Amino acid sequence: MVAKPAPLLQARGVKKTFGQLQILKGIDLDVYQGQVVALIGASGSGKTTFLRCINLLEEYEGGEILLDGEQIGYRIEGEAQRRRRLGETQVSAQRARIGMVFQSFNLFPHMTAAQNIMLGLTKVRGKPKAEAHDIARHWLARVGLADRSDHYPYQLSGGQQQRVAIARAVAMEPRLLLFDEVTSALDPELVAEVLAVMQDLAKSGMTMLLVSHEMLFVRQVADHVIFMDAGVVAQSGRPAEVFENPATPRLQQFLGRFHGILGTAA
Repeated sequence: MVAKPAPLLQARGVKKTFGQLQILKGIDLDVYQGQVVALIGASGSGKTTFLRCINLLEEYEGGEILLDGEQIGYRIEGEAQRRRRLGETQVSAQRARIGMVFQSFNLFPHMTAAQNIMLGLTKVRGKPKAEAHDIARHWLARVGLADRSDHYPYQLSGGQQQRVAIARAVAMEPRLLLFDEVTSALDPELVAEVLAVMQDLAKSGMTMLLVSHEMLFVRQVADHVIFMDAGVVAQSGRPAEVFENPATPRLQQFLGRFHGILGTAA
């Protein structure tokens, strides 16, 4: 019998508070290499906070997050098993293995599309400019922007800017790619072009953890869906299980908003 591979990403009992408000109340989650895992749920359920904890953009107070078996952001020390945050050099090295694409495009306005992609390749990966330029042009072509490499962000549509942001993240060859509501800031007619790029990446085997309210896209592309509610995992499973057999009233209510799109009994 072949042993099941270890998860690429493991979260165990992850907790996060802001002041007196507990946002994450013990999140458990596994993501295997090549999987597309989608986090769904109402605004305020903790989805984005959880993504930001994975990438150490937010510190988390309890539990652990491991990438390739290595704890992200912290180490356990001494007999008392105290958590100590890693130094910035170590954290930066860990972040370099995790790409993230945000709601806002976060492109540098004074740099061209190609230069935005090249920056991390030269500064973080230490690649020569010529090689970084070739990589940038390759990924711009991959996202359908081969003719926009010398354009500045203000010369690009929102959908094109988001595709540049995706190309920038993927060009760094991350082990895991995080997407945080990447279509929410786009006009409806631009959403499809960004989702098409994400679908292409999924087909190529990129490991992805995404937060999205594009339920039809989630149902079609995700391997595993996790419904978060009030800082906990309320239900998880394959898309058909989650969408067709919502086990809680909260999930039924949430999916009810998308009834016309999904065409399910939700």
